[in-house]
Amino acid sequence: MLYKGNSFNMITFIKKHFITFILVIILLSGLSLLLYPTLSNIWNSYHQSEAIASYKHHVADMKQSKEEEMLSAAHAYNKTLATGVTPLLNLTKSEIETYNHILDVTGTGIMAYVEIPKLKTTMPIYHGTDEAILEIAIGHIPGTSFPVGGKGTHSVISGHRGLPSANLFTNLNHLKNGDRFMIHVLGKTLTYKVDQILTVKPEEISALKIDPNQDYCTLVTCTPYGVNTHRLLVRGHRVVTPKTIKNHKTESSNDFWQIMGSSVVLLLVVVGWGFHSRKVRKGRRSRRST
Repeated sequence: MLYKGNSFNMITFIKKHFITFILVIILLSGLSLLLYPTLSNIWNSYHQSEAIASYKHHVADMKQSKEEEMLSAAHAYNKTLATGVTPLLNLTKSEIETYNHILDVTGTGIMAYVEIPKLKTTMPIYHGTDEAILEIAIGHIPGTSFPVGGKGTHSVISGHRGLPSANLFTNLNHLKNGDRFMIHVLGKTLTYKVDQILTVKPEEISALKIDPNQDYCTLVTCTPYGVNTHRLLVRGHRVVTPKTIKNHKTESSNDFWQIMGSSVVLLLVVVGWGFHSRKVRKGRRSRRST
């Protein structure tokens, strides 16, 4: 009996439905593993959208004098970088502290955001390439030019590829020569046209050097997919930004419907399993009574 008097007998209930519990746990575990990459990417995209919205809000509320001060600091930093040599990637502690304060618009380390129309994605750019940053977003490589444009600059942006929790630069290999991407910084849009795509070893960084007559930006990720022994370098040179730029939907624009779809599927599976279990129990009871 499940009830003794008016009390519920939990032990008897668990014994009677033990197999059902185990099967439900296995089912839910399998669904969790199946849906984790999708749901995690949706969640990460949502937070990226929130970070970009916060960045835009801070820029909109910023006084012009403060904006000019931040841009001047970034341009001054860029002028200190050696021209025509490979970037200095191993900065001292004091240099890192100085670096982290430049273009820190929101106080959270976001300096700008990148838009890649062909990939239909927009992502915030953080200071540095610490693993904590690259697990959720993309980072600017210290020792390279800040992404504020100007001749004699070469900004380098790095992002992971193939993470189960976020797409980031997973599809960067789809870019071809002639494709464009934009850097949005302090209300300004810098447009770059892809002109060079290289696959190099991690220690080969000569392609990241500054050209005194060019305004470059390079997007970097690991390659081949899942192996990560080399680096994919997608470089663009600065071109004129059209007066009107179409608003491209980002991956996060469909978050609501993706979440709803995944939730409905999960709900239907659980409800269906519940009805099936109930039907099986009724069948057992009817057989016992005959």
